[in-house]
Amino acid sequence: MDESPKDIYVVTSLETKAVPSSHPPSNSNGTTRQTPEELVARAIAPIKREFLRPPLPSRTTQNDTASDSNAKQSQSNVVKEKKSKRQLKRERRQEQKSALNLCPEIAKTGDANACPYKDKCRFSHDIQAFMAQKPADLEGECPFVKADAPCPYGLACRFAGMHEHGASAASATANVLKKNSEVNGLSKDVQKLLWKNKIRFTKADAVIKSLGLTGPNWKIKKLIDKEEDEVVLNSSHVADDSVDCSECPPPTLSAADNAQEACATNELRPSKKAKSVVDERCSDEVVDGATVLEKDIEKNSTDTESVHTVNDLLAEPDRSLKIHPREKKLIDFKEKLYLAPLTTVGNLPFRRVCKMLGADVTCGEMAMCTNLLQGQASEWALLRRHSSEDLFGVQICGAHPDTIARTVELIDKECALDFIDINMGCPIDIVVNKGAGSCLLTKPLRMKGIIEAACGTVDKPITVKVRTGYFEGKNRIDSLIADIYSWGATAVTIHGRSRQQRYSKLADWDYIYQCAQKAPSALQVLGNGDIFSHLDWNNHLSDCPKLSTCMIARGALIKPWLFTEIKEQRHWDISSEERLNILEDYVRFGLEHWGSDKKGVETTRHFLLEWLSYTCRYIPVGLLDVIPQRLNWRPPSYYGRDDLETQMASDSAADWIRISEMLLGKVPDGFTFAPKHKSNAYDRAENG
Repeated sequence: MDESPKDIYVVTSLETKAVPSSHPPSNSNGTTRQTPEELVARAIAPIKREFLRPPLPSRTTQNDTASDSNAKQSQSNVVKEKKSKRQLKRERRQEQKSALNLCPEIAKTGDANACPYKDKCRFSHDIQAFMAQKPADLEGECPFVKADAPCPYGLACRFAGMHEHGASAASATANVLKKNSEVNGLSKDVQKLLWKNKIRFTKADAVIKSLGLTGPNWKIKKLIDKEEDEVVLNSSHVADDSVDCSECPPPTLSAADNAQEACATNELRPSKKAKSVVDERCSDEVVDGATVLEKDIEKNSTDTESVHTVNDLLAEPDRSLKIHPREKKLIDFKEKLYLAPLTTVGNLPFRRVCKMLGADVTCGEMAMCTNLLQGQASEWALLRRHSSEDLFGVQICGAHPDTIARTVELIDKECALDFIDINMGCPIDIVVNKGAGSCLLTKPLRMKGIIEAACGTVDKPITVKVRTGYFEGKNRIDSLIADIYSWGATAVTIHGRSRQQRYSKLADWDYIYQCAQKAPSALQVLGNGDIFSHLDWNNHLSDCPKLSTCMIARGALIKPWLFTEIKEQRHWDISSEERLNILEDYVRFGLEHWGSDKKGVETTRHFLLEWLSYTCRYIPVGLLDVIPQRLNWRPPSYYGRDDLETQMASDSAADWIRISEMLLGKVPDGFTFAPKHKSNAYDRAENG
């Protein structure tokens, strides 16, 4: 007798509604198969029977054992081969001089004599040696040429063979194109001032002093005297330093390669660089044969007098001029699709993809305040904004009011943005251990000082992102929600989990509703957690009308077309070919952002693989017995409807690498990859 056709069950709430079949389904081996309700209760994805893979033998095989031993051996080798920062820097300099790194000026023009630094250049000038070792060109068209602009990478471009005019075209038009499409870059002049402690944060220091948040070491006079001593001490070397700078090409942004190491090294310590108070006019620029520093030395007494006069004025600021939070320009988040700031994967190319698919509000990745104040290029890159991001904010994280205030003043001056979000919910140990992130949830007075200092320094709207609390079962945001508004914040996003909980359980939306009910009417409350379909979105907004909107985080990582589903109110049974087209758009945006040379291609590949480690969790709608998919479902091993869909569903890094090779060509020899998030589900991912 033929089996009855299988029903498709639609989940309209947290409970599964289903009509049972005529008899319990059974597997080919005669055992009774669990019903969709039973699978959902165990958080297992109920995939249609015909797509399930047969049970695999035990994973404990000789090959797995050998791979584990090799992995342990490689880890031990990494420990043994640990090198000092000085040695690593020396090796980077040597690599720059090798044939692998052609001088950018020569690469742009194709002329070996184009470099203005000649023999003193840090890079190689041997065009033949560079071309001999350069990998084969990739298939496709250069993203810059496709945009009707000359490629800024010239000979170094991995699409150089496709350039219509070769490498002779200048990069001016391409630079103009990039400036028109991306903003918020850190200028070299400002970066040098940050490096040398020569930016004065007038507004921030005045606000900090007026709020009574100055520490025992916060004395402007001592800092000015110290700076004057340094100027006198170094005045005899100013000319030599300026000569050295003029003879060397601008340094490359090597910090981008060590962004995570930089974050771990700084660990959100209050930076001494950020506390230096000096006139912004101090620089190493040469004017009329003498540096500005030399001219300032001649006017030491006059400058000191004027600085003290300014300080006297700052000691008692006119509080009547302070803008009340209600008078600031507000952003209406009501029912807007808000893409959450996502570490590592929420980069500019990914945000561009989400904008194409329907996102309304975007926010940059979380940036550490101390790193921004130190002028780290890798951290400032997190603030970049694309012209398509019409409603854009940046997210910062810090442990002290003075650090936050100075950072928001600097960002407001140097960046184009619509709002600034302060992260008070980050659960990462390295952040929490230094008093930032979710650690602030245990320190309400510190929260108050940070929010008041930020709101008093800039006119841009200040928003806050928090968790329900620090410890599991000890929620406290409901008791602080009214205070957050009185301190000056215009919106608060509540992630429905505690810091201790991390992502181990479902988000507590009932508690989010409770906080929204207690919030002042003028404070916008946004919910965050486990939104993975338009039904989730609709249910949360209908259950609590006081919620302004819902922030979408991991759901967008797994299926960025979630924004389209919400706007069109449908379940999109997207095909593997359509998903590949989205990945192609991401690669194109990545090459425009990180570059089309060898380094840019591999950087794009790295972030693509990080993203694929999330997208593999998506289960196509047509394969499910129960729709929509829940974020906490664990999928069994299954086949897709075609080979590409099967490959996209794999949790093996080897398959992710093969997908990247479809878009970016073959990986370099010895290439390996392990996802940064280190989820337990992917600890066994092979590198192929």
